[in-house]
Amino acid sequence: MNRLAVYCGSATPAEPRYIELAREVGRTLAERGIGVVYGGGRLGLMGAIAAGALEAGGEVIGVIPHALANSEVANHDCTELRTVSGMHERKQAFTDLSDGFVTIPGGVGTMDELWEAVSWAQLGYHTKPVGLLNAFGFYDHLIAFNRHMAEVGFVRPAHQGIIIDADTLPDLLDKMAAYQPHTPIFQMQASEL
Repeated sequence: MNRLAVYCGSATPAEPRYIELAREVGRTLAERGIGVVYGGGRLGLMGAIAAGALEAGGEVIGVIPHALANSEVANHDCTELRTVSGMHERKQAFTDLSDGFVTIPGGVGTMDELWEAVSWAQLGYHTKPVGLLNAFGFYDHLIAFNRHMAEVGFVRPAHQGIIIDADTLPDLLDKMAAYQPHTPIFQMQASEL
């Protein structure tokens, strides 16, 4: 994996461990020679991801919509800052520029990015690993909900392994490196759906 899209919050939670985690994720990726593709912001976890990677000499590509770039939240310290017309173009750029996706703690926007990466994998728009860093147990309920969707029958057996989760970044990166793409819906027969 040469580059990973990192999905995370632009907020700064009261607990400093989230900012510290983001900075460590950026630093670790850079130290492993993995470039970071992210939302292009300088605030919150986004800014910490970029700072950690840049401080460690890593490549950081920010992708930010015009509306946010113009509101003075854009991070001009990135190796490259791409400005796009909107959120759809932003997420497409994340997919085009990366070899996989890592989601760390975040809010609604982070969930939107994660679920779109999962949905696109399920359909067959990409065959890249979708990682979920469950630091501090932040995503315990989300992992349980995903399992519940599968148990009820809303996630096909072939797609139950799309979300790769781990509690630590090294474990997550190892699992992502071993990921074997599943059969996407676009390649399935009607009887399999």
